Amino acid sequence: MPWLQRQLRLPEFPRGFHLVTDLVVGALPELARVQVGLLHVFIQHTSASITINENADPDVPADLEASFNHLASEQFPYRHTVEGPDDMPAHVKAAMLGSSVWVPIADGQLCLGTWQGVYLCEHRNHGGPRRLVLTLQGEWFPTASSSSPPVSK
Repeated sequence: MPWLQRQLRLPEFPRGFHLVTDLVVGALPELARVQVGLLHVFIQHTSASITINENADPDVPADLEASFNHLASEQFPYRHTVEGPDDMPAHVKAAMLGSSVWVPIADGQLCLGTWQGVYLCEHRNHGGPRRLVLTLQGEWFPTASSSSPPVSK
């Protein structure tokens, strides 16, 4: 089962929940060659997170942001405050949501549900660009020349 790993640098997003499914898929043209497999999406940051949630109603990301702001308020008496009032709440939110998701793959496509999408959860007011590590593993459709994915960095 071949493996492929790639870094994806996301542009800076404002604080909130942002669909990045198309950016992830766009970074992996080899995805179309995977008959069955798994995609692991890992964010290399501690003040942002990755999750899968509803992608159809724009009220969902707004409600998620409001809910997490309530759960991890900037008014809580945190000890870690050197990086600003939004930093420690961002770590708490990232700890709750997590730093990675697994998505199954079938016939060259992510097996997300009808209303599901991959979200970047930006928990800082000015988080800057974010890096994702995309790791693809699976059984690839046979090709005329090879059944292995091209090597890429």
